[in-house]
Amino acid sequence: MNHQLVLGLGGCVDFEITWNASVLADLAREHHIGLADLDPAVPIQDERSLVCSLLGFLAADQGGERFVSSSQIAIGFADRFGYRVSLGGTCVRAAMAIAKLGVPSLVHLVSIDDNVRRLLPASVDYVCSAAEDSLDPHVIVQYPAGATVSVIDGEVHSTHPNRIIYVNDPPNRDLVLSEDLPAALTEARAFLPAGFNVMTDPELLRQRLSFLQAAMRRLPDEAVVFYEDSGFHDQTLRGIVSREFSGRIDVHSLNEDELQSYLGRQIDLLDAPEVKQALADFFHEFSIAPTVVVHTKYWALAFGRNPQRYCDALAAAIDLAGVRYRSGDDFTTDDLAAVRALPVRVDGQHFAEQLAAAMGPSVCCVPTRLIETDTPTTIGLGDTFVGGFLAATLVSAPRMENPS
Repeated sequence: MNHQLVLGLGGCVDFEITWNASVLADLAREHHIGLADLDPAVPIQDERSLVCSLLGFLAADQGGERFVSSSQIAIGFADRFGYRVSLGGTCVRAAMAIAKLGVPSLVHLVSIDDNVRRLLPASVDYVCSAAEDSLDPHVIVQYPAGATVSVIDGEVHSTHPNRIIYVNDPPNRDLVLSEDLPAALTEARAFLPAGFNVMTDPELLRQRLSFLQAAMRRLPDEAVVFYEDSGFHDQTLRGIVSREFSGRIDVHSLNEDELQSYLGRQIDLLDAPEVKQALADFFHEFSIAPTVVVHTKYWALAFGRNPQRYCDALAAAIDLAGVRYRSGDDFTTDDLAAVRALPVRVDGQHFAEQLAAAMGPSVCCVPTRLIETDTPTTIGLGDTFVGGFLAATLVSAPRMENPS
């Protein structure tokens, strides 16, 4: 079971909630929730605190991922709505997206059930560390631009679409790594490690990092390791990864929410001097790789060592994420071609030009496409971006042209 592209470290089953502002307003009344109660960072111990968290994200126009004290809380919340069952996890969504381009891969799973067996494409092989079947779904809420939800003393509104993930997933929390993983890496041209963010035990995390770094010594010399950051439930564990995950990391990738979380400040994503300073601060204080990739709704960039190498991959990743945003899971190659034909965002183009003027060859910045849709998919855009990036850079995938 040898593959050029190995994607890890854990997949999951997702419950994608159908947005319903009326149900949320009913919950706000039922739990007597007002504007002062809204807080995206509140510990989630019950349904009330989950609603306070969700509406806090909505009020802040942000997305994120939060730990729930029990998966039954998240399941019970999902049962208030309609929802769709899908597969998630960065590695699985990336694999499923590039499977549509004819690019095979191997994913590393830490849990499995009949949903996974039914929904995983035939061209995606897997190794799995689980000894038995289990189901601990990730409950995902995506809200649209212009969403309005009433609370007992006012309303909250969104400007941009985004998504929030609620999770209590013991297999991903423990992240047991398969003994088959080292052998799977021996012929890989690229390896994606992702998924440390839901772990909670520092000692377990150190054990997983030690095993993984030993396994990565089996990679061919030319292989590229692409680390995708995520929203850590426990910031102290993010620090452990930053300090102790070293060696074969070539690219450290993250989105704008994660970048701002590291830096502890909001960033104007269209202000070139502000972004330049943010990149410098992140690179010197937190990056675990010589090249940093940041992906946002306006642009994606590579910064650090030889970023020009990744310009085509950034453009490919933007287009693949763009077709998911526009068409959801069931996009076709014709849908992808239609996205490639769209113009780029003017604000993103201006920003990219200004950043290039300010930073020269130390950065490659590519604007995103101007995509207009009444039914955007905000779930899994970063995961799909990762798949497009790796397929274009490291595997003989169908060429996805630079935007123009």
